[in-house]
Amino acid sequence: MRLGLLDKSPVQKGEGAAAALARTVDIARTAERFGFHRFWLAGHHGIPAFASSVPEVLIAHILARTSHIRVGSGGIMLQHYSAYKVAETFNTLSALAPGRVDLGIGKAPGGFPFSTKALQAGRDAQRWPAFDVQVRELDSYLAQGPEQPSGAVATPSPPTPPERFLLGGSVDSAILAAEQGWRFVFAGHMNGDPALTEQSLIRFARSGGRGAPLLSVLVLAAERRADAEKQVAGLAGVKVLFRNGHSVNLGNREQAAEYAQQAGLHDYDIIDTKPSVIAGTQDDVHRELEQIKWRFGVEEFIVETPPVLAAERRRSIELLGETLGFHDASG
Repeated sequence: MRLGLLDKSPVQKGEGAAAALARTVDIARTAERFGFHRFWLAGHHGIPAFASSVPEVLIAHILARTSHIRVGSGGIMLQHYSAYKVAETFNTLSALAPGRVDLGIGKAPGGFPFSTKALQAGRDAQRWPAFDVQVRELDSYLAQGPEQPSGAVATPSPPTPPERFLLGGSVDSAILAAEQGWRFVFAGHMNGDPALTEQSLIRFARSGGRGAPLLSVLVLAAERRADAEKQVAGLAGVKVLFRNGHSVNLGNREQAAEYAQQAGLHDYDIIDTKPSVIAGTQDDVHRELEQIKWRFGVEEFIVETPPVLAAERRRSIELLGETLGFHDASG
C-alpha cells in the first residue's frame, strides 16, 4: 500500500498565510522522512481559510526543499486556465525535478463565484472549450507529438513528463480519465459514498483505465482512539442545493449564504453534512485502509488530515508512516 498526502495550507486562528505555508513545507519534509510516496497541494481560490491558491508555486518551492518525494497538484482547476499554459508550467517543473512531478487536474471551480469571475475575466465564455476538450488539449501539449493544438509546442521538453491524474467524484470523471489515458483519483475525501466510489472505480477499469485507481480519504490517527474521535467529533459541513440543479459542498451556513449571494441565487436548500473520516489509533486506521484497499481494488491512498490543530495533524502523519512500516529516515 502506498500513501500520499494532500495539503490545503489551512490558516489557523490567530496566524497568517506565511505561517500556514511554512507549515506546509514542514509537513512535506516530514512526509518525505516517513516514506510517503507523494505530496500534493490543493488549489483553492479566494478562501481565506486556505493559503494554497497557487499549487504550482508551492510545488516548485517544495521540490527545492525535498530530495525524492513526488510533488504535485491536487489539483489544478482546469476550467480557469489555458491548457497550453498549464502544460508549459508542468513541463518546466518536470525539467527542474525530473521524475518527481505529478499533474492532478479537476473540474470544480475551487472557490466562490467572485473568484471564478476574476480568474476568467476577459475571456469569451461561448468560445471556451468544454472540460473534456481541455483535457485532450492538455494531454496533446504534454505529449509534444507532431499534432499540437493550434500548432503550438509547450516548451521546455522535460526528460520525464509529469505523471497525469484526473481528480473526480463521479462515474463520468472515471470514464473521461480512462478515455484520455490519465490515472484516476476518486475524491473520497469530498464524497465518501461507498456505492458511488465502487461504481466509479469499476467503470474506470471497464473503460480501459490506465493503472490502478487512487482513492483520497480523510484520516486522523492518534495514540488513543478516544483522542482521535474527540478531535473529529465537531467536524461538520453543509451541502447547498440550488433550484437550477447546481450543488456545492461548503464548510458552514455562513459560507453557504455568501456563496449564494455571490452567485446571485436566492432559492436554495441547505443540508447539514458530516465528513467521512477514518479516525482512531494507528492500528485502527491501518485495518480500515486495508479493508478499503481490498474492497475497491486500490493500491494507493491520497490522505488528507481534517482541519484539526497543527500538532495533531503532524502526529497523525507520523503515526501513519510508522504503522505502514515507514520510519523517520533522518534518524
